[in-house]
Amino acid sequence: MIERTAKDALLRLASQFAVIGITGPRQSGKSTLAKMAFPEKRYVSFDDKAFREMAAANPMDFLLAFPNGAIIDEAQKVPEIFDAVKYYVDQGVYTPGKFILTGSNQFNLKQNMTDSLAGRAAFLKLLPFSIEELKHNNLLDSNVYEAIFKGFYPPLRDPDKHFTLDDWFNSYVDTYLDLDVEGQINYSNLSVFKKFIQICAIYSGQMLSMDSIARGIGVSAPTVKQWLSILESSFLIHFLEPDCQNLGKTLVKTPKMYFMDSGLLCHLLRIETVEELILHPNKGAIVETFALGELLKARLNHGKQPNLTYYRDLKGFEVDIIADWKHTFAIEIKSTIEAEQKLSKNTRDYLTLRGEDGSRGAVFYLGDLSCNINGIDYVSWKDWGTYQ
Repeated sequence: MIERTAKDALLRLASQFAVIGITGPRQSGKSTLAKMAFPEKRYVSFDDKAFREMAAANPMDFLLAFPNGAIIDEAQKVPEIFDAVKYYVDQGVYTPGKFILTGSNQFNLKQNMTDSLAGRAAFLKLLPFSIEELKHNNLLDSNVYEAIFKGFYPPLRDPDKHFTLDDWFNSYVDTYLDLDVEGQINYSNLSVFKKFIQICAIYSGQMLSMDSIARGIGVSAPTVKQWLSILESSFLIHFLEPDCQNLGKTLVKTPKMYFMDSGLLCHLLRIETVEELILHPNKGAIVETFALGELLKARLNHGKQPNLTYYRDLKGFEVDIIADWKHTFAIEIKSTIEAEQKLSKNTRDYLTLRGEDGSRGAVFYLGDLSCNINGIDYVSWKDWGTYQ
């Protein structure tokens, strides 16, 4: 079993808050993480019809069976349980980490927890495996394009399972539509929504244009906005907001959209082999998607806010990612294996605009060696998740 980096953050939050909600995309390993972090806690899944019916019929009595708390999986399937959890949390001695709630329908889980458990609960977002986690378990591909093409969902990285990528991703999308999307949109629109996901893949790594997406599938821009919020709430996509530092220039105000997993993105783009990926016209955007995903995992796995933006002015000058952490990092992402000084031009120009404020520059590239060239860090893809 792969030890998840997020375990320490989960234990830290559970030492303070009575209830922890673990959110993240379907099949990211949420239940496995909860059981790994709290092996002494009883585990209950509301996928089990008997448990689901007992909990719905009398949630207060149901929780009496777990005086030391429990891990409750698919908690959103019994909405009545949230008020019962609130009642028990508020009774008697305050007990941090008493209930760990997980679920595959992120929208319903978070909404129910926010409505019923405000001030009592904290959330941890868990994404699929990171490069660092695979490295520590000797499961990282030696070829960067193999890693990008396969993606990072745990079932695809399990050496005891032998899924065909296309079959697994087809099943994943169908399950997502059937269990997560249905109920949030009209059933008659499910086939259009599936086409919408595929159209969105074309725009990963680009500034969001709802009108372009709307024209591509024949729906209104307000509908696209609603559907994008569904993808975002279920952790399939992430919006990278523009940097708010004006730096004396007028900036664009449009976010960029990224898929969260490069393997799913390749599947939606109908890329069938690693060779097709290497020659694909969207290769640069796919590599950028891969890099952003690793930066998000590095932050979220430690229970931190991402604090990631991008910089672009109206003249077209752009820096791919601005990481506002302990230091501010200006990061350019390049789909090349050579660490050439010319790759850092935009990074250097951005640092000049900011002046001497301690900001640092980096180029994320696909080579195997991390190094520093004239004050700019050239970071190998194998080290993206640990760069800070």
